[in-house]
Amino acid sequence: MSQRYVRVQATNGSIHYGLLQLSREVKVLDAPPWLKGHLTDLSLPADGYQLLAPCLPSKIVAVGKNYANHAAEMGTSMPSEPLLFLKPPTAVLAPQREILYPPQSQQVEYEGELALIIGQRCCNCSVAEAGDQIWGYTVANDVTARDLQRRDQQWTRAKGFDSFCPLGPWVVREISPSARLQTFINDDLQPVQSASIDQMAFGPEALVSYISQVMTLLPGDVILTGTPEGVGAVQPGDRIRVEIEGIGSLENPVVRRQ
Repeated sequence: MSQRYVRVQATNGSIHYGLLQLSREVKVLDAPPWLKGHLTDLSLPADGYQLLAPCLPSKIVAVGKNYANHAAEMGTSMPSEPLLFLKPPTAVLAPQREILYPPQSQQVEYEGELALIIGQRCCNCSVAEAGDQIWGYTVANDVTARDLQRRDQQWTRAKGFDSFCPLGPWVVREISPSARLQTFINDDLQPVQSASIDQMAFGPEALVSYISQVMTLLPGDVILTGTPEGVGAVQPGDRIRVEIEGIGSLENPVVRRQ
């Protein structure tokens, strides 16, 4: 099993990056792993912490319509270049925390995605160089208020609500190019999304290179690589689970925002 890098809050309130053990114990690092954090003598027992989102990005760069079947289900053609938008860091949500269904929307939808974690400052890098800039991989849910996306004709509000970017549960260093991404709703055994990540029109290295020509990527930044077909609406009371082979499972309940 790949090493699993986590970010946790201990019972005393302190926040740490660490390595998750099979026993669920966390061996604490002295810095984020992409900043060359080293193991310390501190360990947290399985009942001594709560999982947080695995990073605190300065920005989340997301990619729209990166799977042909998803573009088709949206009634649009595939873009000739990666279609970029931003989600604010305040949208980041930890595993098991509540996705807040905003009163402004009547159609909130899930979008299961592979997320890339940037490991070092990256500006104007080539595709050949881009692989070295990707420190690891995690699971993401690009939650979207679809009705507001259509109404606004741009995506900031629809994609930017607090809690609209669940991330986790941890970061792994490597993933198979053909890993399967699946999304499940509640206890249904049939996935609503199921695709191999090699179906992306623009792969991870191409995305990192393209984005770095536009903006400087910093350590810990997140790139959401797009969602496959099968997106759909959820309601308060639902639970969304996104699984990626070789990483793990990210689950969050949906509640109505008060």
